Amino acid sequence: MSNNEIKKILENSKTIAMVGVSSEKKGEDPKNLKRKPANVVMKYMQDFGYKVIPVNPFAAGEIINGEVVIKDLEEIKVPIDIVDVFRPSKEAPGIAIKAAKIGSKVLWLQYGLHSDEAEKISENSKMQYISDKCIKQEYQKIFEKSNPVFPVLRN
Repeated sequence: MSNNEIKKILENSKTIAMVGVSSEKKGEDPKNLKRKPANVVMKYMQDFGYKVIPVNPFAAGEIINGEVVIKDLEEIKVPIDIVDVFRPSKEAPGIAIKAAKIGSKVLWLQYGLHSDEAEKISENSKMQYISDKCIKQEYQKIFEKSNPVFPVLRN
């Protein structure tokens, strides 16, 4: 997918369902939560005006970055432009089916993720498919003209 296509998606999208946002584990330092990649990306996209709905079945009802965590994509009651996935690639086909069911325009698999099956499901559902790209990095590259580093992912 070209930078222009990604730019159009980001310009024309307002609501992101983020699958895999982390909740606080018992006994975990709350500061760790702010450093988890999905949570960093969620906060960043919120700061740039996107409505981000966190999806995590193990944290349903909790509040993360000011938003109530939803158990499942199919429970979201507002139109979703992008389903952004922070889960293992093997879970992507199931997420793609649900994303199609709720009428998402885009299935976005984060950095390091790809699924041929999810790509086929997306194509068959007229959903745009992006994989192995970080939505935050793409936003920065396109709109802030910076080439960001995601220190959490570098080792």
